[in-house]
Amino acid sequence: MTRVQFYHNASHPLVLACELAQRAWEGGRRALVLAPGRAVAARFDEMLWSLEPLSFVPHVRIGSALADETPIVIASNDEAPPQPARDILLNLTTDVPPGFDAYRFLVEIVGREDADRIPARARWKHYKSLGHPLQAFDAELREAM
Repeated sequence: MTRVQFYHNASHPLVLACELAQRAWEGGRRALVLAPGRAVAARFDEMLWSLEPLSFVPHVRIGSALADETPIVIASNDEAPPQPARDILLNLTTDVPPGFDAYRFLVEIVGREDADRIPARARWKHYKSLGHPLQAFDAELREAM
């Protein structure tokens, strides 16, 4: 069953998503980052290139011919998510991602605004009603809640 982790109170959700994608790759995991629209997906893609001057996180957009063999794939919610086996789904959208239960981990990144927090509460309740194990973390304090 998919384990769901919520990172609440993120002051910069895309920065946190970059850090988590980098940690996933460094840990040998494959991840899909689901962004709310193509513009945010493009911005996230650019951010991974400049995360740290001497680091490299191998990533591609979903339409790339290299998507099946690249550890980090970026898609927007209006693009069909890839079907290859991935360990982690990083959700930056306000919706329950389709097919989330095909992943070992679902990471929900929640900003500080009500527009992020209110839908996150509904997603929490949804995952809980399905019996998925849930964990909550404070993104700023970097500790369990």
